[in-house]
Formats: sequence, C-alpha cells, structure tokens
Amino acid sequence: MKFKKHVFICTNQKPAPKKSCGEEHGLQLVEAFKQALKDRGLQIEIRAQRAGCLDACAFGPSMVVYPEGTYYGNVQLSDVEEIVESHLVNDQPVERLKLPF
Repeated sequence: MKFKKHVFICTNQKPAPKKSCGEEHGLQLVEAFKQALKDRGLQIEIRAQRAGCLDACAFGPSMVVYPEGTYYGNVQLSDVEEIVESHLVNDQPVERLKLPF
C-alpha cells in the first residue's frame, strides 16, 4: 500500500437548494489537511485529497479515512488539527465527528 492512511474530503457541488460539501468549505478542508500533514512531515505517509460525492450529503462537510473506512461529518476547519493528531497520527478516531456507517 502506498500510503499508511488516505483521507478523502468531499468537494462535490450540487445545485441549490441541495446541501453540498463543496459549498460548505470542502476545498478549504482539503488545503487545511494538506498543510497540517506537510507541517508534520507526514505528506509521504498520509495523503489528503478532494473527492466527489461520498453519499453523506446530509452530514456534510463529510470525509472518510482509509484503510479504516471511518466517515466523519459536519467537519469544520477548526476540527482539522484534532483529526490529524488524534486519528491520523495516534489512530484514535474523533468520536464526536464519526458518522454511524
């Protein structure tokens, strides 16, 4: 496996009035995760990238971490450091943001 962990952040855009992760700062989350990983020198082991629809629009902005398959919802820019430190570095998912699937 090329990466220890792979983070996919939804950046899907849907026409109004549907909720859309892209409209809810999906691209800003991608950049924030990339920067946080780079700041820690982890960009070789862990990849963060944008994704299309993760089929969790009602919970957006949403993301998923593989290989665990842990989905997170309502992710805010202020959550990035906690997810990186707790889940990506220390393998402890952030329970308050986990989705039930």
